[in-house]
Amino acid sequence: MLNANYNQLGVVYYELLNPTETITETLSRTQLKRLSRALKEKGFQYYSRYDKIILHDNTRQHVAVPVKNYLKTLDWEVLPHPPYSPDIASPDYHLFRSMPYTLSEQRFTAYEDTKNWIDSWIASKNKGFFRLGIRTLPER
Repeated sequence: MLNANYNQLGVVYYELLNPTETITETLSRTQLKRLSRALKEKGFQYYSRYDKIILHDNTRQHVAVPVKNYLKTLDWEVLPHPPYSPDIASPDYHLFRSMPYTLSEQRFTAYEDTKNWIDSWIASKNKGFFRLGIRTLPER
């Protein structure tokens, strides 16, 4: 499973889980801590008012009390997300919908191969790609 957080400048933080890992409340909160740290490390251009707004789905792990409380300590605004519906795109639809075209020819035999491919795939995307993804969110 790939968890990616991006803004209109590019991917700020991503984490590829090992095949044996699952998303839990604790992992979700830990990923938010890592995202916050990554935003600060990238500097002022990334850590603006707009990067204190988060849009993620409303799975149990994201709406758990410890996660909600941690988001309050960060002073981040959580945009409302409608209940799951197959005709409403998730926040990362733009990012992930272009992956299958390049993934169709790939065969990974190790976790590191997958991680290296993701690194290079993200690096291959220009800022226009991410800007378009953010700007088209309201249409979805």
